[in-house]
Amino acid sequence: MKIDTAALEQLETRYRTAFINSLAGFRQAVLVGTKSESSTENLAIFNSVIHLGANPALLGLLSRPHTVPRDTLENMLATTFYTLNYVAATHYKAAHQTSARYDKGVSEFEQVGFTPEYHDDFYAPYVQEAVVQIGIKLETHIPIPLNGTVLLVGSIQHIRLADDLVGADGFVHLSDADVLVSQGLDAYFRASAIGRLPYAKP
Repeated sequence: MKIDTAALEQLETRYRTAFINSLAGFRQAVLVGTKSESSTENLAIFNSVIHLGANPALLGLLSRPHTVPRDTLENMLATTFYTLNYVAATHYKAAHQTSARYDKGVSEFEQVGFTPEYHDDFYAPYVQEAVVQIGIKLETHIPIPLNGTVLLVGSIQHIRLADDLVGADGFVHLSDADVLVSQGLDAYFRASAIGRLPYAKP
């Protein structure tokens, strides 16, 4: 198959979306926990977490265009607090179900069976079943004019994970926790390590 820009523009919309989205490859599946100003808990699956820097510790998250109601995005912008939760691969069906368009005021936690929990007086809910929990404070958001998506830049406030997942050098062994990995909008996988290599030198 060979496709250029002109051919891409001729593809049927849903086919093109699935093709380009899955072409981006395997990505971390993450459940984003938020709470509205009226205290409704919200949970949604994303696969667009981006490492932006270690000092300060920043993670990016890409949101779809704000052209329709998006509870997660609106909660993040209104409260500036949200959580990133990595769940085990066994939870893939419930994690995927959080992408359904529930009515505003309906909690995805209740609908799909995940349990909200709170730590450190943090405003947004964590997922109790998660093997990694990260509390984030929104620092800035950057609209991307080309397609209307929004890059959300957040600073890490809290991290909770099992001690045995962190190596002596600080490396987090996510595959040991069988964390959920995704590709495209609806395909899910398990990650397995094949090895680590020393710092590359000429």
